[in-house]
Amino acid sequence: MEQTIQKQIQVDGSWVAVDVYGEEDGPAIILVPGVMADAAGWAEVARQLSGWKTVAVVNRRGRQPSGPLGDGYDIQTEVDDAAAVLREFSDVRTLFGWSYGGLIALHLANEVPVPHLIAYEPITAPFGAGALPALERAHGDGDLDRTVEVALGEVSGLPAAVVESLRADSAVWAGLTAVSSPIFSETAAINSAPQSAELGRWAERIDLIVGERNRGQAPYGTSFEDVASRTPRGVVHELSGQGHLAHLEAPGHLADLIDRLSN
Repeated sequence: MEQTIQKQIQVDGSWVAVDVYGEEDGPAIILVPGVMADAAGWAEVARQLSGWKTVAVVNRRGRQPSGPLGDGYDIQTEVDDAAAVLREFSDVRTLFGWSYGGLIALHLANEVPVPHLIAYEPITAPFGAGALPALERAHGDGDLDRTVEVALGEVSGLPAAVVESLRADSAVWAGLTAVSSPIFSETAAINSAPQSAELGRWAERIDLIVGERNRGQAPYGTSFEDVASRTPRGVVHELSGQGHLAHLEAPGHLADLIDRLSN
């Protein structure tokens, strides 16, 4: 399906833009991206989903064309924003979150009923905690190149050679820096989020997805296991052949799994 409209939703101290595909307000799935991602990065997945009449992809605050993070930003800010997005649609059937977005979705489902929650490799503390001093310095200096370098190398654990290959592609690097300004604040929010004994308490159904390449592997696979251990009603599914960036590397494969989980 193709994008229909873009909604702008006013939230406390800022605003969030939501790209809507298909019907403007039919039975809906809401997609919440994570760190170093925006709605544009999830467009191909959104176009290929067929299990809902409406697909809404959130541009979380801190990335264009949404507003700034604002004062006092933490995970509750994101939970409140996601709740505001859900209220904009009359028939939300599924809430999907990727990475940090998955953690946001699970915390939201501790506060409000959610019919169906899907989280792809949700992360939790102490994810990236060791990189916080370096991220804080880069943030204070306004050095987006250094922010991306730290996020890829010290948080995601990519080898230096891979980071340099990404830097060598000017278009790819520009895309990464364009969504990097919130990284320090978001990583701090992940590591200061409440450690609930159970996540997703008000979700009627929970499906958790881990990429085959990351299962049991740090940092994403091990953080996923931490989240899964606190989501006792979650059913774990493995996406074959994929890692953390399935939405970019195999959007159709990911969309197929999400569609199957809607049945």
